[in-house]
Amino acid sequence: MPIITLPDGSQKNYSKPVTITEIASGIGAGLANAAIAGNVDGNLIDTCIPITKDSKIKIITSKDKDGIDIIRHSFAHLVGHAVKQLYPEAKMAIGPVIENGFYYDIAYKKNFTPEDLKLIETRIRELIALKYDVEVNIVSKEIARKTFIDRNESYKVQIIDQIPDNEIIKLYKHQEYIDMCRGPHVPNTKHLKSFALTKVSGAYWRGDSNNEMLQRIYGTAWGSSKELKKYLNKLEEAEKRDHRKLGKKYNLFHTQEESPGMIFWHPKGWSIYQVLENYIREILSINDYLEIKTPQAVDRTLWEKSGHWEKFKDDMFTTNSENREYAIKPMNCPCHIQVFNQGLKSYRDLPIRLAEFGSCHRNEPSGALHGLMRVRNFVQDDAHIFCTEEQIQQEVDRFIDIVFEVYKAFGFDSIIIKLSTRPANRVGSNEIWDKSEKALADALNFKKLDWSYLPGEGAFYGPKIEFSLKDSLERVWQCGTIQVDFSMPGRLGASYIDENSNKKTPVMLHRAILGSFERFIGILIEEYEGIFPTWLAPIQVSILSLTDRNNDLCKNIYNILIQNNFRAILDIRNEKIGLKIREHTMQKVPYMIIIGDKEQADNTISVRSMKGKDLGNMTINEFQNILKNSILLKAKSQSKE
Repeated sequence: MPIITLPDGSQKNYSKPVTITEIASGIGAGLANAAIAGNVDGNLIDTCIPITKDSKIKIITSKDKDGIDIIRHSFAHLVGHAVKQLYPEAKMAIGPVIENGFYYDIAYKKNFTPEDLKLIETRIRELIALKYDVEVNIVSKEIARKTFIDRNESYKVQIIDQIPDNEIIKLYKHQEYIDMCRGPHVPNTKHLKSFALTKVSGAYWRGDSNNEMLQRIYGTAWGSSKELKKYLNKLEEAEKRDHRKLGKKYNLFHTQEESPGMIFWHPKGWSIYQVLENYIREILSINDYLEIKTPQAVDRTLWEKSGHWEKFKDDMFTTNSENREYAIKPMNCPCHIQVFNQGLKSYRDLPIRLAEFGSCHRNEPSGALHGLMRVRNFVQDDAHIFCTEEQIQQEVDRFIDIVFEVYKAFGFDSIIIKLSTRPANRVGSNEIWDKSEKALADALNFKKLDWSYLPGEGAFYGPKIEFSLKDSLERVWQCGTIQVDFSMPGRLGASYIDENSNKKTPVMLHRAILGSFERFIGILIEEYEGIFPTWLAPIQVSILSLTDRNNDLCKNIYNILIQNNFRAILDIRNEKIGLKIREHTMQKVPYMIIIGDKEQADNTISVRSMKGKDLGNMTINEFQNILKNSILLKAKSQSKE
């Protein structure tokens, strides 16, 4: 009979199979009341499942990360229970746990409204108050299938049909409601307290745009009301910072149905874009990259040779001309190899670093498009390094330094690093993948960085290091990447002559710092709340006249600033100065110059910061020095001027 080893090393002997509930009760009433699941030899199980062999166990409560995930998954089932009571004709699809919460996909003839969401939330609270037991039954595939056929749950039946015949299935019973899941789930609804339903959106069944559209109810759940309140405050703050709202408020960009997933940049937004591009161009130049430009439309045959056609053809926009099929490029790498292939290369030429601000198009599902964050046309700060195997580590090492330098310029200090390894569908031998993954791991270890593995998430041609930013709301954004590719250069005929006069295939490193300009600018808009530091601000200085008598001097100051490459705007409207100051303050212009009769007589300017601080009177040369120093600081703190 089982010997149970607890986390502190103590052991308990049982004369018969024992459950987590029984083990917890033997330790103390408080633990028994708090237990929601068990970790048995690394596997999570329900509290009622008998343990039949010697095992190491940990009792899971709401204070554990696993416990929070179980609570969230159980809340998804409660959504199902509540929805079926309120809308009996609804059909339930899937309800998994996601970061910070859960969702349930549901088929229903009418669109759920915010009022419906409130009704569902109220019914969930009523079900929680009943403190009913959640029963689990392990059944065969046949029984599970019959259960959901009888209940007219066609989506559940489709899921069951894809499960192997000999696999057992868990059915969880919430009073009259039955759901299917791997589990575990809480043993009683008394454990489900702190939650909120957050929104409803559309979602294709199985994520396939060829399938029917379902309704997805999102929610969040936590171990305590304090944690829930903290998260909801973050959601509220994120809503205020939504880059789409701020983009409209500050006149930066827009999207429209005639060109879904494509950005219409306004002058101010395009100014930010150009400053960002020029900054990255400067970084590339300092680090010995050569900038190139490659075609937008390339014959299908090149994409077949590179392997992209087989993997991504459904995501490519294509066009035909003179009986030839072209793909609008979804990525730049095959074209960069074509540039490398022009002319004989020697090992002495390597590494060769080719960079491009490459405009790419991908046919993303319309339901997934989201402002600047998910688009169909985007520009990558893309580059490919052609090098020898021996040069991989030093090039990766150098790139990591660049990444940290750039992110620091935007005020991001918290960087999460993950090494994504070989996916199931890939090209290249295991030997090549072993070599590639080791090269990246060695580079990270050499830099003594904290990092973790992301198994199976590499590109089809090679592993990659992913760099993610954590913003001020603790949201994580995956941006930069560097990937080792031993395969594609050979597939596309790239070669160089080594020191022994032999032809060899170079290694290609795919790398990007920002990821895409569109998404990165979206991140910056939300991070800065639209209040950009001086070096990035679309308008750095507003020049305001007090009266018509001051217009000529305002124009002269404006011309001086423009000639010195500062971004200025002239406001000599016949309006009250208070109105002008208020308007430019609302547009978050870092500095305002105000010129009246006194300034004109003294040949000075009066300067105010965006926050309303009076910087006093000074000469235009003195102000330009302040402006130059402000721009040189390149840091997020400057947005608080």
